[in-house]
Amino acid sequence: MAEAGTLHDAFIDELRDTYDAEKQLIKALPKLAKAASSPKLRQAFESHLKETQGHVSRLEQAFELLDEKVRGKHCDGIAGIIEEGKSVMEEDFDEETMDACLIAAGQRAEHYEMAAYGTLVAWAEAMGHTDVAQLLQQTLDEEKAADKKLSGLAEGGINQGAADMAHSEEEDEEEPVAAPVRKRSSARAR
Repeated sequence: MAEAGTLHDAFIDELRDTYDAEKQLIKALPKLAKAASSPKLRQAFESHLKETQGHVSRLEQAFELLDEKVRGKHCDGIAGIIEEGKSVMEEDFDEETMDACLIAAGQRAEHYEMAAYGTLVAWAEAMGHTDVAQLLQQTLDEEKAADKKLSGLAEGGINQGAADMAHSEEEDEEEPVAAPVRKRSSARAR
């Protein structure tokens, strides 16, 4: 009978999954930035790309501190989220709507990462890997800040701009209401 895995084994597996997720995001973020029409949104994606490269470095440090080989394990979760983001970019939306959808795609990835890093931090602390927990907490804090920045952009005008475009198009598509028909008076002036 095979030996049962431990929390340490699960932790290393999750680190490898997260490492792969970050590597996938390094490839995806430039595409999100390119698709954004809002300069602030483009800058947010470009800025987070640089942070993501730092996340990869921190994960590599974590592997070293744990005397583990640095390698990833394919992350199906982030792959699916990235695939959804690609589908959105293929849609024929107006610029404002596309930006709102890109924010939604970015936030899906951020929330996935926050869940992963939250788990990793908790497990590292539980096993006494304080130095690793601190590295991972830095990344968790950056993921939360990136999510907050995307929310700020959405709530700071991008969502409203998309909503305004939706309502202006609906108004353009409405058929004109016919003028009421007046009954002719049978008694005409002669």
